Amino acid sequence: MLRLLCCCCVSSDNLSERQPLLHPGSPSEVNEAKSARQTPSAHNDAQTVKRIGKLLMRRLNVPELDLRFTEMAETFNEQQKNYEAMVGHIRKLKQICDSTNVDNLAFAECIRKIRKEQETTYRVYLKMKVYDFSLTLDPVGPEGETEDEPLPLSLQSAQNEVRGISDSAKATISKGTTLLQLIDWLLRSHIQMAEQVKGAAETYQEQRRLNNNLEENMKEVRRAKELSQSYKEQHAS
Repeated sequence: MLRLLCCCCVSSDNLSERQPLLHPGSPSEVNEAKSARQTPSAHNDAQTVKRIGKLLMRRLNVPELDLRFTEMAETFNEQQKNYEAMVGHIRKLKQICDSTNVDNLAFAECIRKIRKEQETTYRVYLKMKVYDFSLTLDPVGPEGETEDEPLPLSLQSAQNEVRGISDSAKATISKGTTLLQLIDWLLRSHIQMAEQVKGAAETYQEQRRLNNNLEENMKEVRRAKELSQSYKEQHAS
């Protein structure tokens, strides 16, 4: 599973230029999905710290480019939210399995565990069609006859979590194609964007500031591509 590490360090200097194009929500939301910004430090090599978390884009004062970076960040943040929801459902399903190590128990192993525990009372099936899947439980009587009895709460919860995993997985994958197109355009247009940013600056100092903002945004774009690809690989595994 993805280790959700994040670090948010914002210098008090030039605070206005660091304001995100996307305004974060509640304080709890900010704490749960912080930006991966790193302020250089003599005691900390920021490049050794893995950048993971919600995207926050810096302003370039070029409306067209600001819009493109915003669209990419919004799409990635939505994908990440769906992915984290899927991870949460998987974790809850593992807890229902009474696993002593919810981090290491595989999803398929959890289903097998439920099937084994319920083999005398329910036939357990995991129906899958691409990312649309569900947990089916058919009650079985002592001699093989089916019985109409309410499902135990734990099994109802397991069905709900599997449904949540399916919905979150589909929502995550649905953002993939659009996000990749947005990312590829930004990566291909790096040099042209640098020229546009240069033309938007009125002073040399402003030019350096905006160019630095562009480079930070490009780091975030590459990070988004890496994480999005890892989400796809996690779904495929």
